[in-house]
Amino acid sequence: MKVMVIVKATADSEAGIMPTTELLTAMGAYNEELVNAGIMLAGEGLKPSKEGARVLFSGDKRIVSDGPFTETKELIAGFWLWQVKDLDEAIAWVRRCPNPMLTDSEIEIRPIFDSADFAEQDPTGEILAKEAELRERLGTN
Repeated sequence: MKVMVIVKATADSEAGIMPTTELLTAMGAYNEELVNAGIMLAGEGLKPSKEGARVLFSGDKRIVSDGPFTETKELIAGFWLWQVKDLDEAIAWVRRCPNPMLTDSEIEIRPIFDSADFAEQDPTGEILAKEAELRERLGTN
């Protein structure tokens, strides 16, 4: 099972306050544990929303809004992609994580759809075959 582990933004992360050397060291050690266990597929921190944009889709219109975005509880500050056996294993790994922020913080774990989840919508298998081909070309299979 693949999961996205989402580090929620805080007022500090949105203000661009960088982590301490101690926190960077602790997170580096944690990431090394994840890699050594074969869990971590990817992971990155994100810059504050003031450096980003959102695109709203409404029919055939695309409306671009530049950051910053006011509601930090709806924003993410970073993420990991993990390969785990189940949600319980992901939770166990998150429990071991150093607090990724300088203040109280929250991490969300979300399962990622697998191609089998879409089998009913693709009875011929044509769409999933094309998706598998693209993933193979990207090296993400």
